[in-house]
Amino acid sequence: MAPRRRRGGGRSNPRAGGRSSGITVTIHGLPELRQALAQLPTEMKAACMRALKESAGAIIDGTKGRVKLDTRNLHGSVKARYENNRVRAEIGWWDRDDRYAIWQEFGTRKMPANPSLGPALEEEKRHLPDRIKREIRRELS
Repeated sequence: MAPRRRRGGGRSNPRAGGRSSGITVTIHGLPELRQALAQLPTEMKAACMRALKESAGAIIDGTKGRVKLDTRNLHGSVKARYENNRVRAEIGWWDRDDRYAIWQEFGTRKMPANPSLGPALEEEKRHLPDRIKREIRRELS
């Protein structure tokens, strides 16, 4: 799982109904994981979702700790959106006032990058498997 810059970052994302943050995370084996999740009992899906929400919260906190604080706008508006039926989370900025987040994250020709979301994701991704294991064990006991 690694963040990468999407070509033409900041283009409108019709599926999300808004602007893209410019970061896409690729998880290898995702089709197989989705198939396995679809066959899980509801309680196990709920356990996975709790773990995902905990990781998303840690990514948000990590992003807030790194984001540039000139106006505190990006600090206060980084959010997570969840799709419970797909055990999916999107973390980023979706308000119109936050469209400059991509410039902060990746920089421009005239401005150096000040990444915050990408490093927070990289820091947290190693914790998600243990969070999932813990929540499933809790559900089974």
